[in-house]
Amino acid sequence: MNIKWSDEELVIIEAKAEVYTIKQIASSLKRRRFYRTPVAIYLKLNNLGYSARPTLDNYSCKEIAQVLQLNLSTVCRWVKRGWLKATKRSARHYQIRRWHLKQFFDNPPHSIKKRIAVLDVEAINYLLGRKA
Repeated sequence: MNIKWSDEELVIIEAKAEVYTIKQIASSLKRRRFYRTPVAIYLKLNNLGYSARPTLDNYSCKEIAQVLQLNLSTVCRWVKRGWLKATKRSARHYQIRRWHLKQFFDNPPHSIKKRIAVLDVEAINYLLGRKA
């Protein structure tokens, strides 16, 4: 059964899309007596152009490399050189906040500006949680 999304539901999910997980959005809808499955919410968020990652604000080097279709060592090198700010989670793993990623793409180091310029804009927007 395909029930049309109400305007109130859409307002709720758009307001919470960039801050809350899909489960949290489902709970919020349920408190307001709207019943949507997490899958339905995920599909709607994708349809509206929002990122539906469960951890919306943090990425690993591996995740960034996969989305941008780069080698993992490239992203790790950016972190090690201090170009991309990150928090060390273990000996070989870093956690990168979306805010730091945004700063990096908005103002890349001069030596790699050309390389950043040729990256897929849609992939960068996905990482930054921007609408397409």
